Amino acid sequence: MIDMSRTGTTETAAETGVSSSRKPSVLFVCVHNAGRSQMAAAWLSHLAGDRVEVRSAGSAPADQVNPAVVEAMREVGIDISAQTPKVLTYDAVRESDVCVTMGCGDACPVFPGKRYLDWKLTDPAGQGVEAVRPIRDEIKTLIEGLLAEILPAGGTAP
Repeated sequence: MIDMSRTGTTETAAETGVSSSRKPSVLFVCVHNAGRSQMAAAWLSHLAGDRVEVRSAGSAPADQVNPAVVEAMREVGIDISAQTPKVLTYDAVRESDVCVTMGCGDACPVFPGKRYLDWKLTDPAGQGVEAVRPIRDEIKTLIEGLLAEILPAGGTAP
C-alpha cells in the first residue's frame, strides 16, 4: 500500500472508520474493476439504498465488466450491465470512509483516518457464471456484515 500520511490530510474517523455526521462512504477496489469490486458495489447499493455512498475502482481497469459477473448479478435481480470499470484515484480513496481491497495490493493508497479491509476473494476473471455465483454470494454475506458495522443501530438494510 502507498502511505499517504505525509499529504497533509487531517481527517479523523471513529473506530469503524465512519464519521457519524454524514452518511458513510465505501470504496471497493480490485485490479480490473470488472468483477469483485463491481459486485460488491452493486450489493451495497442494493442493500443500503441511499444510506451509503458507494464507489468502485481498479488499479488497472478492464475495458468492460466481466459478462459472467453481469449475468450472475442479473440472476439475483441486480442489473450492472451499464457499469464500466473506473480507474483508482487518490481522490476516491481520500473521499471514502472505508476502503475495501480485493487483490490490488500495493496499488491502493493509504490515508490516515481511513478504515481499510482486505477481502480475500477468488478472482472471477475468465470464469463462467457457475464459478461466479459462489463469489457473488460470499460478497453479499461480507456486505451484510459491513452494513451492520457502518450503519447506526436500526439502520440496517431492509
